[in-house]
Amino acid sequence: QDPIGYDHGGRPLYLKDLWPDPKEISRLATKHESSDSFMEKYRDIFNGDAKWAELPAPEGDTFTWDTNSTYIAKVPYFDHFPKVPPHIGAIKGARALLVMGDSVTTDHISPAGSIDPIYPAGTYLASLGVDPQQFNSYGSRRGNHEVMMRGTFANTRIKQKLTTPKEGGFTRKLPEGTLMHVYDAAQAYAQEGVELIVLAGREYGTGSSRDWAAKGTNLLGVRAVLAESFERIHRSNLVGMGVLPLVFAAGASIESHHLHGTESYSLEIPEEITPQMELTMKVVRESGVEELVPVVCRLDSPIEVAYYRHGGILHYVLRSLLYSM
Repeated sequence: QDPIGYDHGGRPLYLKDLWPDPKEISRLATKHESSDSFMEKYRDIFNGDAKWAELPAPEGDTFTWDTNSTYIAKVPYFDHFPKVPPHIGAIKGARALLVMGDSVTTDHISPAGSIDPIYPAGTYLASLGVDPQQFNSYGSRRGNHEVMMRGTFANTRIKQKLTTPKEGGFTRKLPEGTLMHVYDAAQAYAQEGVELIVLAGREYGTGSSRDWAAKGTNLLGVRAVLAESFERIHRSNLVGMGVLPLVFAAGASIESHHLHGTESYSLEIPEEITPQMELTMKVVRESGVEELVPVVCRLDSPIEVAYYRHGGILHYVLRSLLYSM
C-alpha cells in the first residue's frame, strides 16, 4: 500500500516494481545451480572445521562413560544381559518396603526438587566431594541412577504406615523394626536376599508421568506393587520396568485384610501368565498365621505380558534388535 521510496522524477516505487520476475529467477537458477555445488558444500559437513577437530573426544564404536561425572552414569539395566529371558520366578517371603495410603503421587515416589544433604542422595554426593551448594535437584541429576535410586521414596513429606507419625523417606527394616532411610533399608534387604513389595491404597502413582518413579522402584529391588488401584500411566511404566502391578480383589484393601506391613508375602507367578490373571498371595503374619489374599495381575494386554516376561520394555526391545525374536 505504501511506497518504499521515490525515483528521480518523484514517482513512488513499490515492492512489486523491484521484485524480480519468477521466470527470471528460474532462468538464473537453472543457469548457475548444479548438483556439484551442493555435493561440494555438504561433502565434509560432518567433519567440522579446524576448531571442531581440535576438541578432545574419545574414540571407538560405543560411548565412553566418564566415571567422574556426578550427572551422567552408566545404568545397570543391561549388566549380565542373558540372550534368553530368565524364568519369571515366584515372589517368596518378600517384605513390605513401604505401606502407603491413597493418592500417592509420582512426586512422592521420585521427587524432582532439591536434594536434602542428610538423605542418601545427599550423603552420596558429599562422599564424592560435591559441595552441598552444588547438589542441584533430583531433576537435574536424572541421568545418574545412583542419585535417583537413592532419591526414590525420598520425598520429605511422604507418609507411610510403617513409620507413622514420622514423615519423610523412612521405613522400618524388618523383622528388627529398625528405622532407616528407604534406600538404606532396600540395600539391607538386598544383602540378605530378601525380596520386596510395596503396599498402597487407591490411585497409586497419580500425577505427572515421571519415568523415574518406576525406574527407581525397580532399582530398589521391588518385585511388585499391590494397591487398590493405579494411575494409568504409572501402572504402564511399572510394567515397562519389570515391576508387577497387582490390585486387591474388588472391594478389598490393606485395611480389609488387616495388613500392617510386618507380614511376609509370597506369590506364585506362572510362566503362562495372562492379562489380568487372578492370583493368590500368601501372607504370613508375625504370629505365624497364614492368610490367602486374592489379587489381580494388572498386566492388561499380551504385549505387556511380553514386556514383563522379558524383565521390562528395554530388555524386550534390545532382544528384538539383537536376536530377532
